[in-house]
Amino acid sequence: MSQRIASTRWFIRGVCGALGLLSLCVSAVEVIVHPNVTATALTVSTARSTFGMRQNKWPDGTPVRVFVLADAHPLHNAFCKEVLDVFPYQLRQSWDRQVYSGIGQAPTELFSEEQMIERVSTTLGAIGYVKKVSDHDAVRIITVH
Repeated sequence: MSQRIASTRWFIRGVCGALGLLSLCVSAVEVIVHPNVTATALTVSTARSTFGMRQNKWPDGTPVRVFVLADAHPLHNAFCKEVLDVFPYQLRQSWDRQVYSGIGQAPTELFSEEQMIERVSTTLGAIGYVKKVSDHDAVRIITVH
């Protein structure tokens, strides 16, 4: 991403945050994990590796299980652009390259945020994303910085 686009994005976020309207200006995406995942935060680079299916274990050795929404889902687009700082087609190319070369697999694709919360909460080592987590959901939010 060019320096100008990056600085413009941070300016918009700063203005919206100062006005208390961040949720209206930038759609929030929360990265969620299974409650037993020991990691509390990921760098953007690590998040890209994880969702790009290149990092297959958590620091404690637990296998990573990645869940994503369909490519056309608006939240998937927001997640790719806002959290991973890549376009959705770039993520798809990474998955396809691994699958077709035989060195990896694609993540499990889900159809709704409700299904995402249910699968992440019941699968050890799982990671995914939703727009908003409620207090009664059995998942944990992990920060990406």
